[in-house]
Amino acid sequence: MTTITRSRLRPTWDDEPSIAGKLTKAVGLVIMVLVVVFPIYVVVLTSISSGKAINEAGGLVMIPDGFSFQAYAEVLGGGVVVKALLVSIGVTAVGTAISLSVTAMAAYGLSRPGSFLHRPLLFAVLATFLFGPGIIPSYLLVNSLGLIDSYWSLILPGAISAFNLVVLRSFFMGIPGEVIESAKIEGASDFLIFRKIVLPLSKAALAVIGLFYAVSYWNAFFNAMLYLNDSAKWPLQLVLRTYVLDGAPMQTASGTVDASSLGLAAVPVTSVRMAVLVLAMIPVAAIYPFVQRHFIKGVIVGAVKG
Repeated sequence: MTTITRSRLRPTWDDEPSIAGKLTKAVGLVIMVLVVVFPIYVVVLTSISSGKAINEAGGLVMIPDGFSFQAYAEVLGGGVVVKALLVSIGVTAVGTAISLSVTAMAAYGLSRPGSFLHRPLLFAVLATFLFGPGIIPSYLLVNSLGLIDSYWSLILPGAISAFNLVVLRSFFMGIPGEVIESAKIEGASDFLIFRKIVLPLSKAALAVIGLFYAVSYWNAFFNAMLYLNDSAKWPLQLVLRTYVLDGAPMQTASGTVDASSLGLAAVPVTSVRMAVLVLAMIPVAAIYPFVQRHFIKGVIVGAVKG
């Protein structure tokens, strides 16, 4: 009777899984890992394979037959990819800093009941979930602001994400009001409370929202395709899309660099494309392990409290 009562009180997901359940979970996890890791393995291996190995494999190499880093040397020595890489790093760093700052300030303001225009502004933010601005109005706005062919056109139109703002607002609402009221009684201003109390207590949520913004800026190519007419200003993802997905020759995409200066004639095109893919993956793969540990506390807790 006691066992039955405890069983009924305990949630189903807390029960010890059976051996068959453990095996099913293990097989499922192995399959998911293979689905994620195998394409990366093939891309990396192809990028460091010789032209002979690529031709024998029919395009993508799965079994190594010697290693060659000539594709990376040509890509990094040509100038086009290096410049695009620097543009992407700059846009990601500046954009993430601006987006995280304005999102945190807006989320804190909207998390305090009774703040100036609290409800109308919150309604306006939530309305963007249902009503997007559209491509043509967005382009006309950017054009009227004189941002065409400017790097600011890659940052300002997406400076605030409504989803990230709502998640961060939910996290801020979880901070005890007594702490903030005590600081106000001591004479602290709203900005001082935000900087000295709220931000230090929200490092986990800020780290996750910052990662969301950084990945978004790093992977973005549509704004660049829409607003940048000068191909010399293209970020890495637009270069990657043009060279890899559209199949455009690398030496003609910029219109200013020829094949001899890149030395691409001696390197398989497939190997060069895979090398560009690997270079695009490295920054996010390097940052993710440092932020991943904040995911549960920063997003799930904030979302549940919201």
